[in-house]
Amino acid sequence: MDAAAENIFGRLARGLPAVWRRVGSGAPPAEIDGAEVDAAEERFRRFAPALRAAFPQTPWDGRIRSELLTLAPQEGLPELLVKADHALPLTGSIKARGGVHELLWRIEEVARAAGVLDPDDYASLLAPAARAVLAGETVMVASTGNLGFSIGLVARAFGLQAEVHMSHDAKAWKKERLRRIGARVVEYQADYTEAVAGARAAAAGRARTHFVDDENSRRLFVGYATAARALVAQRAPRGPLPPPPAPRGGFLPCGGGGAPGGITFGLKRLLGAAVVAVFVEPVASACVLAALLDPRDPPPSVYDHGLDNRTIADGLAVPRASALVLRAVGPAIDAAVAVPDDAMRIWVRRAWTRHGLRLEPSAAAAFAAVPLFLAASLGEPALARATHLVWTTGGSLVPQEEFAALLDGPA
Repeated sequence: MDAAAENIFGRLARGLPAVWRRVGSGAPPAEIDGAEVDAAEERFRRFAPALRAAFPQTPWDGRIRSELLTLAPQEGLPELLVKADHALPLTGSIKARGGVHELLWRIEEVARAAGVLDPDDYASLLAPAARAVLAGETVMVASTGNLGFSIGLVARAFGLQAEVHMSHDAKAWKKERLRRIGARVVEYQADYTEAVAGARAAAAGRARTHFVDDENSRRLFVGYATAARALVAQRAPRGPLPPPPAPRGGFLPCGGGGAPGGITFGLKRLLGAAVVAVFVEPVASACVLAALLDPRDPPPSVYDHGLDNRTIADGLAVPRASALVLRAVGPAIDAAVAVPDDAMRIWVRRAWTRHGLRLEPSAAAAFAAVPLFLAASLGEPALARATHLVWTTGGSLVPQEEFAALLDGPA
């Protein structure tokens, strides 16, 4: 391990923020085929009428998409674009992209095989014949909260059984929310990696049970990747993107890497080097940063480098990076920023009081990373002039009492 890596690990062990930059990132390897992303986009399109009918109380068109907002420059920060996935329909988090996509794939597969899917009318999946078939199916997933809720909510709406294995990081209110919609919750006194292993073992050999593998699933990955084309379309009215060296910085909150990895793949596929992909992690759970500094197979755990994986950002409390993500986009990750919990708390409050954005700490992490990244890039005027985008990944459904507690405390 070189001196720079040792310095970063030393900072992380002392609870300090850290910035890692790659010199000369490349295009995503050939692990994922772009046609898989195109197929995922088409699947979301086919299911839109069914999703709209399954959730009639939601005023929407059945499409999983969020707003693109603009925040004016403030306190030394440049103008920021905000991809508001914290307010996505149904589940209020980015997990509505990856998790729901894999679930829709499974529903489509089962219904087609049973002959209860009308290919011209996916709302037929809500008819009694289809629901009778789907009621015998179980979807199983490990989660710290938002992935499990996204899958559980939509699974129950279509009649499937849902079983969510939750690590000790998961908030009590997220567990209760799942129980209220009829999902089975299995609790662990262990971290997320152990919950995934437990869910995987529980699903093995069980008839009519589909395990959503957050560590290795291509369907999750390409579901997240569909966000890229929608973002490019939203950005188009603002004028064409300038070519390098005037790139766009994308700040992506990162747990195991699935969501930011899929988004990075999608953006690099469409825009190439015009996008600088910045993965943002808690200091105590910087598993992708650890894997980039200490490449091996399987990827290292944060525990291997003296970190405890305890963070206020429960959605990012993952000790080991996804090997699939590292294979699929590892060489295309331009930077990683580790942010302390205090900085996330500050940005939860600031995003709400100044901009009316209701965020979880996990979603606020991207804001906290921007000044750290720019301070480390002072010798690169092109980056300083670039437009930067932060991806807000969850928070709009946080209960009021929980959100009030996040707003409490010193400024």
